[in-house]
Amino acid sequence: MTFSKDHSAGYLVNHLARVFARGLAARIKPLGLTIGTFPALLELWEEDGLTQKQLVERLDIEQATMANTLARMERDGLITRLKDATDGRVQRVWLTDHARALEAPATEAALAENTAALAPLSTEEQVQFLALMRRIIAAAR
Repeated sequence: MTFSKDHSAGYLVNHLARVFARGLAARIKPLGLTIGTFPALLELWEEDGLTQKQLVERLDIEQATMANTLARMERDGLITRLKDATDGRVQRVWLTDHARALEAPATEAALAENTAALAPLSTEEQVQFLALMRRIIAAAR
């Protein structure tokens, strides 16, 4: 059996991720956001005050990558980090008012990109495609 990128799930999903990322990047750039910070923002918009460790686990990324992302987010005025009220060794990540105000336009941009990217598929195919991706991700965890 020979390798063919056109029949490689890994190659295709990686390529598709770049397509989505490029489209989303263009849509959120006017908001001052980047692809690198967007996943952390999504988690914090869902549940503010998470720890760095919780973000690492939820986003399935390396600790060092998360630390760098949070440093950029803090520099850009999107988050503040404060010591946990009950455990001084733990820092919690909190959204700034500026970041909270970006939730609606940023998620609207993501919805628009998803709609555009999935347009070649029927509604039924879109539902199936998303379900299959969630199943693969769940199995990998």
